[in-house]
Amino acid sequence: MGEQYEVRTDLALEASESLKTKEGHLNGISVQENKIPEVNALITKVKIETKNAAKRMGKPIGTYITMEVPGLAEDDTGFHQEISSLLAEQIRELLGKEEKLEEKSIMIVGLGNRAVTADALGPKVIDHLAVTRHILNTYGKEAYSTAVPSISAMEPGVMAKTGIETSEMVAGVVQKTHPDCLIVIDALAARSTKRLYTTIQISNTGISPGSGVGNHRNAINEEVMGIPVLAIGIPTVVDAATIVGDACEAWWHESLKEPGPFPEEVRKYFHDLKNMYVTTKEIDEIIECISYTVSEALNSALAGTA
Repeated sequence: MGEQYEVRTDLALEASESLKTKEGHLNGISVQENKIPEVNALITKVKIETKNAAKRMGKPIGTYITMEVPGLAEDDTGFHQEISSLLAEQIRELLGKEEKLEEKSIMIVGLGNRAVTADALGPKVIDHLAVTRHILNTYGKEAYSTAVPSISAMEPGVMAKTGIETSEMVAGVVQKTHPDCLIVIDALAARSTKRLYTTIQISNTGISPGSGVGNHRNAINEEVMGIPVLAIGIPTVVDAATIVGDACEAWWHESLKEPGPFPEEVRKYFHDLKNMYVTTKEIDEIIECISYTVSEALNSALAGTA
């Protein structure tokens, strides 16, 4: 009970905000913001440039692009098309704008558990992808009127069902099919309820399946796979300690009129909440909606160059 509980987050943006609050500076970390007023979006690029900064952040060295879109969970087809286009631009930036993707082989991996709605983002995105590898292998480039990349997709499931580490399964397929790069999609955990379904993170550092809920599995990254790995994630859960802590902090400032930050020693009593994760009651509709947004962004970013 007395053990200090550190609230988890998969978002580099939240980690940098927390670090800046504690230390007042961000040596080895650069942060750039770009507002897109047309869709009320904020794009923040966090670059972790040194090993020391990576250790303090608890994130690997690399680039993390975060899109904050307050209306992302709303069912507005036109709006989601605009967000898909914006997301496609960020994906292309991390893949390399000068890369000729039509000459590449790209494998997309939908991480997560289809049976758990809050964890079904990856599999749902795979459902809507335009895959081309099987057609190109059968009929050649003449099957399409313009050049397209070889796109394959897989849904490895979770180890509780397969008995196989997700990283091992993906590595096996990579060794057999020889893609040039990997794109992995997964549901994330956020530090703030305000970022549930309103934030998209794209990074070039790979991912550790299950890390957001403390279930660390073997990483899927360039070091393990031997090829570049791009990760796309959207926060769909927040832990109970966050909700309780935010409520207590609001009470601390508004009711007690206490100046200064909420006392961290109080948060040690939240430790028993570390295995409780919360989502919203509309989660099934939201996952269905945002999975289309991500898949259309991928379809546009990868095949839209042709």
